[in-house]
Amino acid sequence: MKKFYLFFLVAFVATFGLVSASAADRAHTLKVYNWADYIDENVLKSFPDWYRQMTGEEVQVIYQTFDINESMLTEIEIGHEDYDVICPSEYIIERMLKNKLLQKIDKSQIPAEYQYFDNVSPFVVEKFQQMSKTERVSDYTVGYMWGTTGFLFNPEYVSKEELSSWGAILNDKFEGKIFMKDAFRDVYSVIVLYAYRDEVAAGRLTREELVENITPERIAAVEEVLTAAKHNVAGWEVDFGKEEMTKGKAWMNLSWSGDAQWAIDEAAEVGVTLDYVVPEEGSNVWFDGWCIPVYAKNVKAASWFINYLCIPENAIANMEEIGYVSSIATPEVMEWADDEEIDDTADLTYFFGEGAAAVHANQVLYPDYAVIERCALMHDAGEQSEELLRMWNRVKGDNLSTTMLIVVLVVVILIVCFVVMQFVNRRNQKKLQQRRHRR
Repeated sequence: MKKFYLFFLVAFVATFGLVSASAADRAHTLKVYNWADYIDENVLKSFPDWYRQMTGEEVQVIYQTFDINESMLTEIEIGHEDYDVICPSEYIIERMLKNKLLQKIDKSQIPAEYQYFDNVSPFVVEKFQQMSKTERVSDYTVGYMWGTTGFLFNPEYVSKEELSSWGAILNDKFEGKIFMKDAFRDVYSVIVLYAYRDEVAAGRLTREELVENITPERIAAVEEVLTAAKHNVAGWEVDFGKEEMTKGKAWMNLSWSGDAQWAIDEAAEVGVTLDYVVPEEGSNVWFDGWCIPVYAKNVKAASWFINYLCIPENAIANMEEIGYVSSIATPEVMEWADDEEIDDTADLTYFFGEGAAAVHANQVLYPDYAVIERCALMHDAGEQSEELLRMWNRVKGDNLSTTMLIVVLVVVILIVCFVVMQFVNRRNQKKLQQRRHRR
């Protein structure tokens, strides 16, 4: 669900060499478009051999990465790029379904004994179905990774009890100590639950209805909360917040669960303790999924590739490599998640089914049912997208600290001085040349 990384596209084949994607070889070329650092390289590299064993055909993989959902969407929606398989987040999947930009996964060509699509947790399938009221979403997309949004925090400075509410961002104790995700949809989806917490508690609204139906009034309510909290925000970040937390430079970070676990592990290596909590008002539960765009040229290989990623050992390898949680819910994955060294147990029946009522799981990655039942799926904002973005820009717009303003002013002064000096030097040189000419 959810990592933003490299700006430029990185292309390589499964054997780490470049190949041509000309029309002549498209039947044997698979173009994959994914987030950076979001798959195990060995899993990717092994796909052509597995595909050959399954189908008797050769395939070469061109693997490219994107940094944000919207850039990927623009390439397909406007540029009609012929990627065969992509990995967007839930709200983009929802938008692409509405705009007829996805085609069905061709499961019929894969023999039943080699189909692994059903390894996806029914919990994930059910959440994905909330993206459409007219289509069976599982025909178009298969869940990849998922997680929650919460607070990554340093317990040396902040207690878990102090973060029991999203209202913690308003606490003056945390002035200049919070890193906020620069992701307006994610932030809106959790802060709206805080802004309307009384209505939810009274049963007048549900979390699902709040997150799905975005209105100008709700946007205004969220803006009021965020504006009041701005003095506590040390920075708006996409990826560096978790690194700052590992260095002990901030007290708390509104974070995705996978990033939080990465930071917890990294911090432990340098003697810094971090933890993660989902506030009581609830949160969003996010998902990334594999899809086949409407302009794909190799639907067959794309369908096999998505199926291949549903094999339990591949799901486990990907989780171990990237640190996020797979949508695959087989006994092998539950065994992998069950760690006897963890004292607490979690009710994971919602994900793994019967037999998972008391799993010794890392609850940053596999939240207890009590947490999941107060989480809602984030949706496409539709016609309210522009207003959401305007709100976000207003909130962030004048958030430069005094120190940053001074730095910017100094830089501007230095630039002006440099330009003036260059002008003066050129003028003096010109005068000197004129004097020499007269002589």
